[in-house]
Amino acid sequence: MEYQHGGDIYTNNVIMDYSANLSPLGLPRGVKEAVYKAADQCACYPDSRSMKLRKELSGFHGIPPEYLICGNGAADLIFQIVQALKPKNALLIAPSFLEYEQALKASSCNVAYFDLKKENGFQLREKELKNWLEKSGLDFQMLFLCNPNNPTGFAVNKEGMAEILEYCRDHGIFCVVDECFNEFLQEPEQYSVLDLIGRGGYENVFLLKAFTKLYAMAGLRLGYGICSQKEVLDQMNLIRQPWSVSSIAQAAGEAALKERSYVEKTRQLISCEREYLKSALSDLGFQVFDSMANYIFFKDLRPKALIREKLLYKQLLDRKVLIRSCFNYRGLDHTYYRICVKQRKENEAFLSILKSIVTEGK
Repeated sequence: MEYQHGGDIYTNNVIMDYSANLSPLGLPRGVKEAVYKAADQCACYPDSRSMKLRKELSGFHGIPPEYLICGNGAADLIFQIVQALKPKNALLIAPSFLEYEQALKASSCNVAYFDLKKENGFQLREKELKNWLEKSGLDFQMLFLCNPNNPTGFAVNKEGMAEILEYCRDHGIFCVVDECFNEFLQEPEQYSVLDLIGRGGYENVFLLKAFTKLYAMAGLRLGYGICSQKEVLDQMNLIRQPWSVSSIAQAAGEAALKERSYVEKTRQLISCEREYLKSALSDLGFQVFDSMANYIFFKDLRPKALIREKLLYKQLLDRKVLIRSCFNYRGLDHTYYRICVKQRKENEAFLSILKSIVTEGK
């Protein structure tokens, strides 16, 4: 089976991984200590209902604990929500995260696509989506929205999202909103639909969040979902594996919620270094799109890149640097790439290698 995502340091011999979008500060100290301590409890089964973690998340977000469900990473919950609702027809924004399509097709769901336009910078415009839905005449039961979108990094503000969610509510479409990268935004609350769910009236929404990216916990696997429709969560609980969230992951999540200064430091670092990288990539001749998250989406405009498949990916891999080729995203070709944002010293080293590749070809 071909590896479909970033972070494949197992197949490739790399010394620098720019393909996985995690906090550049690494695992927080408090989380690491919680992991060590939780290891002593590994002889016991974990709490299948993640009650303590859900209680902590309830207080953290200001929502009832019964709105919450935890999973073995966000991907686990993506498959669960699809299996729970079993839509016959679903709509995906393209390009976007690959796991949505995989989960839908595994459930024998028919998938249609709303293709983002290059001339619009691959940005989702809520009115265009609504008009397309109106004119399509298709009966959709589910829509996935990744905000900020992966791999493009653009986010739709809360007002725009509300417009889409209200349309879907009125037309019987259940929305899965993926906010796994929301906390990397400069003003995350301006783009989150969390308070909409908390206020009520959006029972057609399942909000997806994860510890994976923000706290650099990819290897621990911990995600959670928020939904005010009890029947949806009940159905998910019926089909999920009973011990899908380990006791170590639960302890790590509880500790992570206390790392507020870590989150703020991460956000400030990302904001500064993202602009630094975007400017540098543009100066090197790449077409850089307007990412707002902790990753940058760009296109290789070199003439030889048009005729040599995944040229930049291969050139960097020869130097033991891994980036994310976006070739397997719908609507993109082998000239599109995504890189994460790291700390300045790492970014300078990466750009030095990239500059040597670009200049040697001139």
